[in-house]
Amino acid sequence: MRKKQGKQKIWYEDEYFWKGVAPILFNETIMTAAADEIKQVVKLSGMRKGGKVLDLCCGIGRHSLELARRGFKVVGVDLTREYLAKAQRTAKAKGLNIQFIRDDMRRFCQLDYFDAVINMYTAFGYFDNPADDRRVLSNTYYSLRKGGTLVIHVMGKEILARIFTPRQWQEDNGRLFLQERKLSRDWSWIYNKWTIFENGRKDEYEFDHRLYSAAELTCLLKDCGFGSVSIYGDFTGIDYDHNAKRLIAVARK
Repeated sequence: MRKKQGKQKIWYEDEYFWKGVAPILFNETIMTAAADEIKQVVKLSGMRKGGKVLDLCCGIGRHSLELARRGFKVVGVDLTREYLAKAQRTAKAKGLNIQFIRDDMRRFCQLDYFDAVINMYTAFGYFDNPADDRRVLSNTYYSLRKGGTLVIHVMGKEILARIFTPRQWQEDNGRLFLQERKLSRDWSWIYNKWTIFENGRKDEYEFDHRLYSAAELTCLLKDCGFGSVSIYGDFTGIDYDHNAKRLIAVARK
């Protein structure tokens, strides 16, 4: 993703980009949903209270905070300084002990340390080189203890094929938001352009990332060492079929 204004960087490394899209990524509905999502994730994964959990690409920490509130020992990793600073301030205000670390998910690894890892809301598939996706999952595998679990949540290719629209308008709290999408590379890649209209301003943000089907993600996880992979259609654990809303993979080491 690149913002039209400001210094040009690869989108996932651009602090300006993440600051600009934060009102969309972390609106009231999304923030409120975190508690129920973590409740379901804990159930799907079999996480046990007191276990060590890595929130990989934690953003402003909405899932990290819920995990800590439920008695887990949490480490949140993200690349965006402003998000981490906000997450740390919120945790301190709520009296929650969470370790937040700034690092690239292609590098971060703590051998045999975590009981579970979560990677939520399509915070995966960012990199043009598929070897980088493999590196992320390998780091995750090696960071887990034996028997540990990874929960990865993306927009599955099959679901996107069912609901795809090239343009979509939304209004949220006085803010107009236009999403434009284009598929490429034989359905393996999606280009997105977000235009936000607010207070007389027009800001544009662009990003693209890889798409995975359930079968493709399962194969990749197993190639990276995971022994079993279960696929679900949402956080409640429904089947991944024509009614699926999201692609949730639960992979066990």
